[in-house]
Order: sequence, then C-alpha cells, then structure tokens
Amino acid sequence: MGLRFQYSRWDGTQQGFDLDADSLLSEITDELIHHGDPNAALRRIMQQGMRDRNGRNIEGVRETLERLRAKRDEIRERGNVGHEFDDVASELNDIVDEERLAVDQAERAANNSGDTRRAEVARESALERRLRLDLLPDDLSRKIEELTHYDFQSPDAQQRFEQLTERLRERLSQRQFEQVSSAVESMTPESMARMKDMMSALNDMLERRQRGDDPQFEDFMKNFGDFFPENPATLDELLELIARRMAAAQAVLNSMLPEQRAELQELMDQMLGDSDLRGQMQRLSGNMQQMFPNMGWNDSQELNGDQPMPFGEALRSMQELGDLDALEQFLMNATSPAALQEVDLDAVRRLLGDVSAESLDRLARLTETLRQAGLIDQKEGRLELTPRGLRSIGKQALQDLFGRLERDALGQHRIERIGTGHERAHETKPYEYGNPFHLDLQQTLRNALRRQGGGLPLRLSPDDFEIDQTEQLTRSSTVLMVDLSLSMPMRDNFLPAKKVAMALHSLITSQFPRDYLGLVGFSETARELRHENLPEVSWDFVYGTNMQHGFALARRMLARQTGTKQIIMITDGEPTAHIRPDGEVFFSYPPAHATIEATLREVVRCTRDDIRINTFMLDATGALRSFIEQLTEINKGRAFFTTPETLGEYLLVDFLEHKRSLRTSSGRRRAS
Repeated sequence: MGLRFQYSRWDGTQQGFDLDADSLLSEITDELIHHGDPNAALRRIMQQGMRDRNGRNIEGVRETLERLRAKRDEIRERGNVGHEFDDVASELNDIVDEERLAVDQAERAANNSGDTRRAEVARESALERRLRLDLLPDDLSRKIEELTHYDFQSPDAQQRFEQLTERLRERLSQRQFEQVSSAVESMTPESMARMKDMMSALNDMLERRQRGDDPQFEDFMKNFGDFFPENPATLDELLELIARRMAAAQAVLNSMLPEQRAELQELMDQMLGDSDLRGQMQRLSGNMQQMFPNMGWNDSQELNGDQPMPFGEALRSMQELGDLDALEQFLMNATSPAALQEVDLDAVRRLLGDVSAESLDRLARLTETLRQAGLIDQKEGRLELTPRGLRSIGKQALQDLFGRLERDALGQHRIERIGTGHERAHETKPYEYGNPFHLDLQQTLRNALRRQGGGLPLRLSPDDFEIDQTEQLTRSSTVLMVDLSLSMPMRDNFLPAKKVAMALHSLITSQFPRDYLGLVGFSETARELRHENLPEVSWDFVYGTNMQHGFALARRMLARQTGTKQIIMITDGEPTAHIRPDGEVFFSYPPAHATIEATLREVVRCTRDDIRINTFMLDATGALRSFIEQLTEINKGRAFFTTPETLGEYLLVDFLEHKRSLRTSSGRRRAS
C-alpha cells in the first residue's frame, strides 16, 4: 500500500525545511575552496554553527560548550553542601538561649521567694547548668550528645530539643534513602519501614544474581517500582540508575572538607547508630562499587555557594554536574557532525534547554543532508566531494562573485549559456535555469518516455526538458595561471585566487561549453592542475615564483587548442625562479637578472604564438609593477592592479568583455 500525503495552501505561517543541502553547501563553500576538505568544512560548521535558510541560528558546539560552562557555574553557586545542617545548628543555639533564659528566671524567682534554702539551691543549680551550657562543644554532633544528657530547666526548651533531634534523625534517614531512590519525600514510620524492606529486597536480588540464581527482577519492581519513577525496564538499567545516584552521593561527600565529613560521620553514628538501615546501606554500597568500579566513586565537584544546600538538592546538583562533565567530554571529542548522532538529546534538553538540543540534532544531520543530495560521498573513511558537489561549489563561487558586481557592470549579469542563438548546432542539452527556452520537443518527449516507461497520458517533468544548443560563433582557449607560492596565503590572497579559478571553470563549462580552460599552478616550479582536483589544491610550502615555467607549460597546453588564445595570470610577486638549461631550478630573492630575462623570453614565445597574457596583480610592489609593465609592452596584453576583495569581479568582467568583443568582431566579419 503506497504512502499518502495531504497538502494545504501555504498561508505564510508554516515553517519550511530548515536545513537543505544547497544552503548548507553555500555556508561552507569558502572553507571547501580554501582547503578542499569536506571533513574540515563540516567540522568548522559543527564548531561555529550557522543560520538555516529561515535565518534561525543553529548553535555550534563552541556556543553549546559556553552555555554548558555557564550552567555549571550556576549550579555550583546554588549552595554549599558543607553547611547543610546550619539551620539545625542555628535552631539548637536558639534552644540553648531559651534554656539560659529559663535558668535565669528560675534563679530570680527563688531569690524573690524569701526562702533562703530555696534560693541557695537555685543558685547552685543555676551555676551548674550555666557551666554545662558554657562548656558545650562547637561541633553539632557533640553538642547534641551533651544536650541529650542535660537536665533542662525549661520544659519548652526540652520539648523543642527532642523534636529537633527527631527531625534530624528522620532527615539523616531520608539522606540515606535519597542515595538510592529519587521518590523519597517525607519520612513517616510507615514509609521508613517500607524503604528498609525495599533496600533489603534490593540487596537480596543483587546477591541472587551474583550467585547465578534468578534475581526475580519483575517481582521486585512489582513490589517496589514506585521508588523508581524512571521506570527501568531491566535489572541492568535499575542497577546503573542506582549506581549513578550513589556515586553522585559519594561525590557530594568527597566535595566536603575533611572536618565537615568527620562531623557528618559523627552525626550519623550518633543519630542512627548501628541501625538496620545503615547496615543495608553499607551492604548496597559495597555491591554497587564492586559491580560498577568505573562509576567515578572518587570524583568530587565544588559546590561553593553562600547558602546551605539540603542533601537532596546537592545530590541532584552533583548528578547534573556529572552529566555536564560527560556531555562536555563528548562534545570536545566529537570529530565530525556525524559523531553527534550518539548524543543523548533528552539529557541535553534537560541540562541546557531546547535550543541546544535542537541545534545538536540538526548539526548531527549535516553530513547525511549533503550525502543524500549527492554532494559528498565517503571513501576509505573520509568524506569527498562528488562531481556534482564540485559543480555546485563552482556555481556557488560564480554566483557569489557576480553578486558583488554593480548592477550596471554587466547589464543584468545573466549570461546565456548556449551561445548567441545564430545557428543551430543540431545538438541539444538538458535545460538549466536561466537558459533560453528553445525547447527540442522530440528529445524532451523521448526523455519523458524513457523515464515513465511508456503509457498514456505522458507526464512531463522539468528534468525531461531538452533545449536546442546554438552554434557558438567564437571559441577561445584560456589557461589560468594561479600563484601557489607561500606569499599567497601569508597575505590572504590564496582563497580569492582559488575561488576565481573555480568560478571561471564553472562559468566556461556552463555558459561557454566549447571553450577550453586549462589550469596551471606555479611556485618554485609549475604544474598542470586537473579541474576535478581543484578543491584539494593548496599552496606550496616553498619559496619561489616561477612564471617562466608557468608560461612555458601554458604555451604547450594552448598549442593543442584552437581559437583565440590567452593566459590569465594571478600573482602577488615578481618572478624569483626559473628553469636553467640543465633542468635545475634557480631561485633568487630579490629577483636576479637571469630570472627576469628567462621569463621575458618565454613571454616573447607566447607573443609569437599569438597568446595574450592578462595579469591580475595582488598587493603589487614597485618591482612587480615594473616587471608587468615590461611584460605588457612585449605582449600587448593587459594588467590589472587589484585587491583580494575585487579580484573576482575584475577577472570575470574582463573575461566576459573579451568574449563580447570576440562575438562583435566575428559578427562584423560575417556582415562584411
């Protein structure tokens, strides 16, 4: 049964697809042109983020890490677990003050009674009580111990003390239970008894499993599942849940100062003694540490806020800090967007909010988006651009450069891709956006039949359209020479030059398909570059600008071509190297006279072969200007003193004006 879809009219409120391959490729075009490595480009997007085609921000990993670290600081400032029982100590001091007041009042009442014997007994009793109160120790556990054996003067103070110690005992018991369950709220005798039963059953279940017996997990969850609202589906999930909670509780303890830990231990010993609860806890802790030795039992986190922090809140904070640490480690080790598919988005949403979770989810789909669009493919564990991806990058570079031009520089800037339309070449080509719609009906129908497989009615798709290819009146052959010497990246000239190379290749292959474009890279020596390898081309880590070898190689390449011939050279330095007659490379800076002479001799050879040399100079120095003036005087080509920002516009405008002049002259010859 086929899938069914329902469509409605767009009313302006619906959001479209946020992340499409074209907008993503546009975002990373410069990175791909500069380094030619989809892996590096996608890593940059992953780190820095981007905006989708609706203009909404996709948060990068760096921003997520900043948010994460701010969240960590906020948690650490929530409170101080070392002052967990400050409220108990404060109330205890208030009880002692109430007792002192009662002692004073009893002594005054006896003195005012007129009974000498009563007054004397009252003074002795008051002296003894004040002495014991004055000698109370500062630490909480010992103070409670002393007051437990103290004969209170005030019945109210004694009642408050007994109530306080009972609440403290319940609180310490709850502290124990909270290490195991997140569903602990208040401690009643009934709930405490049931909690003890749960812990006993839990230990029994663990030990049955260790013996190889049936642990009876289902029975345990049936009886005590309400203690675990996370609803673990298996015993392993339950044990990991408890182990993480107990490890976080241990981290809370580890974060306290040694004297604070000692005081807490004394308080536990005093208030809980050798109770069955403590025995079950020690038994469970031993089991957990044995089963999960790598859970981080020795970890600690700073909780250094100003306010006292209850243990339950400290436990939650410690778990959050542990989760933040794990997430930070994961993000810092992620080497590609695809690696983000392993992140726990629910945890990210809980810790950092919806924005970070949605951003990581979309970043994780970057690679797959480009792969499904056919722009990249994976070979031997690495991502590589496909031929379609290469064409798309060139087209994007071309659109980017044309987008910077003034509107009147080239009319409407749209160049017909199939010649001037004078004579039919009896050839067709697939229709592309911007082509004149000279539809070849026969080939279009053949395409539709081939796709549909026959049958009526015949339904046309835009992909079926085939248009007439018109005769190109003129053909030109161009070799683009790009300086790859070390000075190009050092002066930030490399990316604009390489971008122009890809844009020019895209322009010629799409709009002037009969033209020839060769590519030469030159530094210490020159070499021919293949179009499909353009994105991977990088600068050479050598010194030397060997124009002579570049001109010689370009001249040999153009000798095999027809039509008007030209060399377009992009450089930022004068010639400093040439090939000697013995085949060795000669290098000298400043340029040697021999290098200048060898380069100009090659310019003369190009001129004799009717090859024009147009030079685009970046950061031109006086020496470079002087050399280029000599070159243009010999060759009658043109020189452009430009910048990295305007290089592309200058070169493309010049190339298209050259094409127009060729068409115009050709048209005049036909008319005559």
